[in-house]
Amino acid sequence: MDDRAHAYLTEKHTPLNILLRFLKGIMVGIGFILPGLSGGVLAVIFGLYDALMRFLGNLRHRFFENVRYFLPVIAGAGVGVYLFSVLVEAAFGRYAALFTCLFIGFVIGTLPQLYRTAGRLGRQPKHLVWLAMSAVFIFALMMLGDRALVSIEPSVPAWLMSGALIGLGVIVPGLSPSNFLIYFNLYDKMASDIKMLKLETIIPLGIGLVLIVLLLAKLVNRLFERHETVLYHVILGSVIGSSAAIFPTVVIPALNPDGLALMNLSLPAAILGCVVMVAAGALLSYLFSLLERRVERDTR
Repeated sequence: MDDRAHAYLTEKHTPLNILLRFLKGIMVGIGFILPGLSGGVLAVIFGLYDALMRFLGNLRHRFFENVRYFLPVIAGAGVGVYLFSVLVEAAFGRYAALFTCLFIGFVIGTLPQLYRTAGRLGRQPKHLVWLAMSAVFIFALMMLGDRALVSIEPSVPAWLMSGALIGLGVIVPGLSPSNFLIYFNLYDKMASDIKMLKLETIIPLGIGLVLIVLLLAKLVNRLFERHETVLYHVILGSVIGSSAAIFPTVVIPALNPDGLALMNLSLPAAILGCVVMVAAGALLSYLFSLLERRVERDTR
């Protein structure tokens, strides 16, 4: 395999670089279980997706160097999953609309950079068609899922399926596994079990996630090698489609009378809060990108 595809491995392992990868991992971990988002979306945003797929698509190639690079990301992801599981009960359940808008703002702030990345090898009209089709598909899929509530009893097979869904959220950026876990009535139970570190839930989740990622990573890696520009536009469209679908599927339902009473806010105040959180998320993503570019310059 061309080592130019593994240029990320030349990054110096300075404490600041390791810390940045750890923080990225925390955000990706939160994306695993944040309704409306996916770990794959945040992996793309933080420039980890391509590298991760190349590593998982060919595990034997520079294995230990890849493990050293991704270890802070993996550790951060575990911390992110646990922290957000605690937050689900402590705050997110009460302020779901506001917290979701914060993360949507974070995604919106990265869209210009994602657009530039998608077109780095050139852009043709057909690529914009792929972008539009993937946006519509993911939007429709999330809207359809919002109408397909099916209650599934917690069990080992249910957690294996849940882990596989989370893995799909890594492989297919824009696909939000948490939304579907909510529809299956498994989300709250999953978050509670993770918070309490219940291994009978965590182990099947991890197995399902790892299996689906390993099974599909090689396919994604081959697609990157042959159709990188198309794939990046599909990913960008997925991010746009899922972000747009979050408002009618997550944010607006949380602004119902019961939700407003839970937040102790009027509808105008809640809407203003959502707007402020979107703006704050976009600003945070912009500041994070500035920090990342500075670190890249300092470590070359």
